[in-house]
Amino acid sequence: MADDHDHSANKGRVLWALILTATFMVAEAVGGVLSGSLALIADAGHMLTDCVSLALAWFAFRIADRKPDLKRSYGYQRFQVLAAFVNGISLFLIAIWITYEAIGRIAEPVHVLAGPMLVIAVLGLVVNIVSFAILQSGNRENLNIRGAALHVMGDMLGSVAAIIAALVIMMTGWNPIDPILSILVSLLVLRAAFSIIRRSGHILLEGTPENVDPADLSAQLLKQVPGLVEIHHVHIWSLTGEKPVLTMHAVVPSGADHDAFLQMIRTALMEKHGVAHATIQIETEGRIPHDAGG
Repeated sequence: MADDHDHSANKGRVLWALILTATFMVAEAVGGVLSGSLALIADAGHMLTDCVSLALAWFAFRIADRKPDLKRSYGYQRFQVLAAFVNGISLFLIAIWITYEAIGRIAEPVHVLAGPMLVIAVLGLVVNIVSFAILQSGNRENLNIRGAALHVMGDMLGSVAAIIAALVIMMTGWNPIDPILSILVSLLVLRAAFSIIRRSGHILLEGTPENVDPADLSAQLLKQVPGLVEIHHVHIWSLTGEKPVLTMHAVVPSGADHDAFLQMIRTALMEKHGVAHATIQIETEGRIPHDAGG
């Protein structure tokens, strides 16, 4: 199945990104300490949390492979969203810490060895670009992949900032450029982190998918399914960012073939609205079912 293939491919992409990131993280951390560059240390810090976040993302895909059971009838796929939420929070905290450290270095500049800093930053950028490309080739609607990719993007921006800072220091000797650019990168990371936290939090709170309007969906179904009288008690939420779930009551004419209407509604929901998992209660016009108040 396509979903299973995408899931397996996404899991492999995250694992490759984890291996690349972990391999270079140690070199960048050592280089940052030896050169005295906050930009490199900040980027190495990003990479450390990337290793944790990518490992968490990979573990989330592994957990999602588990089949539904009596305690978790939807299975474990929601764990991917939880991993994305945790990654967003960690990005937010890292950005705040880097900003705090940078402000201190602006007040008291630290001498930076621009040569080693430049070499390490360029190598780090190459690694980050490869990791980012691997993740971007996956399903971009998957919040777990997006959260991991944003961590790597933060590193990529950090490497660019370190390269610029190193060049400026080499040409002018102005060391404050290092923490100033670190703050700029942190602000960009904060914006990206807020987006991930907002979207994953919305899903965890069973919010209506952002691309779905329940009123519009009901109106469209009434047009798409001939003879359908009314739709009410519509509830839409998401299991993951790309898997909407729906429950609804559908009123059909007296004497109508309930199974036929049920099939037409399911087909319209899948083909026109991308809803593959729907629980639909069919009601006959003029009759009030015992559980209509649900």
